[in-house]
Amino acid sequence: MRKDYRPYIIKKLYLEFQQWYVNRFLRPRLKYLGKGTLFMKPWHVEIFGWPVEIGDCVHVVASSDKKVRLSVWSLTTEGGRIHIGNYCLISPGVRISAALEVTIGDSCMIAHSAYITDSDWHDIYDRVSGGKPLPVKIGNNVWIGDSAIICKGVTIGDNSIIGAGAVVVRDIPPNSVAAGNPAGVVKQLDSHIKIRTRADCFLNPELMAQIDTPDRDFLKDNTLLGWLRSLASL
Repeated sequence: MRKDYRPYIIKKLYLEFQQWYVNRFLRPRLKYLGKGTLFMKPWHVEIFGWPVEIGDCVHVVASSDKKVRLSVWSLTTEGGRIHIGNYCLISPGVRISAALEVTIGDSCMIAHSAYITDSDWHDIYDRVSGGKPLPVKIGNNVWIGDSAIICKGVTIGDNSIIGAGAVVVRDIPPNSVAAGNPAGVVKQLDSHIKIRTRADCFLNPELMAQIDTPDRDFLKDNTLLGWLRSLASL
């Protein structure tokens, strides 16, 4: 990873610019955007259709080669909908497509390049037809691994983990680890061990107050001149 030569104040201004971009260009495309939500490189987030709802304290991370795409394209008279709960993490390359309804609970983590869809987008025999969508429901504190695919009609129970590259075509019960293609349960979580969620971090004022400390420590010796020199060397 390339060293970050930015002075601390430059990074803070960059974060403020990102927030301005979100308010100017993304918020108007959303039915709801909760408080405390953070977009990293929001210009690489694409939102298409209506309605899309994003809850409180959600982190959305995008990049130029792995855009985040949230798309609603209704194939029914009921319309489509995407709902993302509070405290979730959306990683680069994630795509969520809804023809009917995709609901994601609180404290979920969706890893790099995962794909969630409630439709095949074409019928098996009638390739002109959009097919029949079925709602997708992802419970609270679900972890979806790298490049996993969640298909239409699936419900994933609270606290479950979907392994990297898994293709989920049937329901996964709560507190399970699922993997494979098609994905199946390979392990049950230990019910005697308390699960710590992303919500626990945000609801702890002392922990939240410490989040800014590493940036101050890592960037404290950086100077404006050094940062400009690093840009010139690119």
